Amino acid sequence: MRTLLLLLTLMAAPLAADEYRIQTLADGLHHPWGLVELPNGELLVGERRGQLLRLNADGSRTRIEGLPEIASGGQAGLLDLALHPDFTDNLWLYFSYSQSGLGGTGTTVARAKLTGNRLIEQQVIFEQHPKTSGSAHFGSRLAFDPEGYLFITTGERYHSRDMAQQLDNHLGKIIRLHDDGRVPEDNPFMGKPYALPGIWSYGHRNVQGAAIHPHSGQLWTHEHGPRGGDEVNIIKAGANYGWPVVTFGQEYGGGVIGQGSTAPGMEDPLWVWVPSIAPSGMLFYTGSEFPQWQDSLFIGALKGRKLVRLTLDGEKVTQEQHLLTELDSRIRTLVQAREGGIYVLTDDSNGKLLKLLAPR
Repeated sequence: MRTLLLLLTLMAAPLAADEYRIQTLADGLHHPWGLVELPNGELLVGERRGQLLRLNADGSRTRIEGLPEIASGGQAGLLDLALHPDFTDNLWLYFSYSQSGLGGTGTTVARAKLTGNRLIEQQVIFEQHPKTSGSAHFGSRLAFDPEGYLFITTGERYHSRDMAQQLDNHLGKIIRLHDDGRVPEDNPFMGKPYALPGIWSYGHRNVQGAAIHPHSGQLWTHEHGPRGGDEVNIIKAGANYGWPVVTFGQEYGGGVIGQGSTAPGMEDPLWVWVPSIAPSGMLFYTGSEFPQWQDSLFIGALKGRKLVRLTLDGEKVTQEQHLLTELDSRIRTLVQAREGGIYVLTDDSNGKLLKLLAPR
């Protein structure tokens, strides 16, 4: 079955060139990473170097003040953005970033109220422990589920991959919290003396995509594999997703990692890419702009320089299509626009905010 899964990943269906048109909303963005659409239709874009920008309706940009000190460089910096489900009433904006401290850097999540062009009442609600050296594998996506729980994805910080299998740290984990940072009582490791209570799942490498399934309400993610073995996973409470014991990837210099691609007690991925596409950004499409794409799963590709559309039949992938190959751009983040289009951020020192719309 897993051999068939790998073969299917190589059988991408051709895409009709007239399925969409591309509108450029902004350029000159410096490695943009996070994106949210505000209730008034304006957009907030986070640049990895540590700037948060409001894209105004007239096309101008305003810098949002009040961010904390952010460690940037390599993959580190200002990362994902998310609005509280009741943002209209409470104004809470959530953001993940790399923070320096004892031992190095780590993924941190804070929230603050967005009032005008300033962040106020800032609160740190999560800090990845321990902090480690290096500037790679911070995760870091934020997703609220229908019950209002916040999921935070992390990475294992590259040089500390064995810690992804250990429950006394946050490296290579998915975290589940209340909106204010409290740990829910029904988290799978709550009350276990050998585990940090915020952990929801473990055995992850570097999770840069997370989305809530529109019908089941379940968290789906994808993560980077090493030189192949990028994975799409459906996340279960308390489950072990295998890294670095099992993987379809291999060492960058060649050589086997772990004990193969499957093992008892470890979750098999739903979908795998070999060679790697370096996935980032994830979106279940539910809009009306593209009826033919309803309930498709979209995933950006950094190394692959394309937008991947997976057609689903329940929890089974039936087809893979590639979009935006004509741009030859690293795709970082995907957000569904309220009226049904799809916002796309490209990852570059001259990054762009694009919008996919139906043909005229």
